[in-house]
Amino acid sequence: MMKKLLTSAVASAMMVGGAQAAISNDTVKIGYLADMSGTYRDLAGPNGLKALEMAIADFGGQVNGAKIEVVSADDRNSPDTSSSTVRRWVENEDVDLVAGMVASSVSIAVSKILEEHDRLGIISGSAASSITNEHCTPNHIHYVYDTYPLANGTASAVVKEGGKTWYMLTADYAFGHALEGDVTRVVEANGGEIIGSVRHPFPTQDFSSFILQAQASGADVIGLANAGADTTNAITTASEFGVTQSGQTLAALLLFLTDVHALGAQTAQGIQLTTGWYWDMNDETREWSDRFMEETGVRPTMVHAGIYSSAMQYLKAVEATGSDDAQTVRKQMMDTPINDMFAKNGKIRVDGRMVHDMYLAEVKTPAESKNEWDLYKILRTIPAEESYRPLSESKCKLVNN
Repeated sequence: MMKKLLTSAVASAMMVGGAQAAISNDTVKIGYLADMSGTYRDLAGPNGLKALEMAIADFGGQVNGAKIEVVSADDRNSPDTSSSTVRRWVENEDVDLVAGMVASSVSIAVSKILEEHDRLGIISGSAASSITNEHCTPNHIHYVYDTYPLANGTASAVVKEGGKTWYMLTADYAFGHALEGDVTRVVEANGGEIIGSVRHPFPTQDFSSFILQAQASGADVIGLANAGADTTNAITTASEFGVTQSGQTLAALLLFLTDVHALGAQTAQGIQLTTGWYWDMNDETREWSDRFMEETGVRPTMVHAGIYSSAMQYLKAVEATGSDDAQTVRKQMMDTPINDMFAKNGKIRVDGRMVHDMYLAEVKTPAESKNEWDLYKILRTIPAEESYRPLSESKCKLVNN
């Protein structure tokens, strides 16, 4: 009996020692890639880096004795710039994980490099549902949200409220195309119709001609398949042209807390939107958001919260496995339910999609809002199983339908 115990203890010690040695160079290195200065700066940007740094600090700055290092870069919303950066990171700087990532075109380009070099990426800012559908790889996870639940939530609600005819105003790149496609599916499934569309360059400053075309269509609803500054510019222009006053509904299909704050409740009031998280949902979200605000001076978006959560889940997986090998860590993350201030009973599927509850929200009126960040009322919870594309409809190469 004593011999068996001794053998077991030695084996355990060897496993622990071997596991720790499996972390290359005694360092876990994370590269943060995001739009730091352009259209998507506020929804992720420098404050997303702060969220990542908060996670590392809360984890203790090391994992299994290996220090955690961070490098960061501005992706300039350019797939070419981003690809060059990430290739340098994985080939020359031994980066284990690439985090952040906002523009869908950037994420799709970067994921190919990560697959080529067998490194891991966690995408928190991008929206295109194709990232875990036709563009899935075994080397990335899509964490916060995508265009499928945005359409299921906002578009479905607007059609059911009588918005039967739609005119789409779409950002002309992967994200906009994916969102327009998902919205079209939902609108038509609910008995509505897309009667026209126009695609605008990304990014765009002047939306006058696009809003005028949408207004002239006579559609019940003008759907905005864009994000960040493009969305706020479009909403501001629509307000100046009296779009809603003339009887048309404006459906902002991807609207972030920072967008609503920039617009103000007076302009944004009544807009319905779908979100993956809201800072004022419960004590746990408020506690973390208070800490974030102390660091940044602003309340966090769902992307900021997702960056923190995903970094913690990644580091826990490295700790549990004793490895920074991409496939080992990804499997551990898939095997571990996510229960934190961001999501309850979240899970990462084989296609890399992290599924969790989403929420249909409405922007409060100025009279309802108690302070500058008291902006949403949650209308309903959209359960995880209803939010995301079912695996039975997936085109992902990792899924056996």
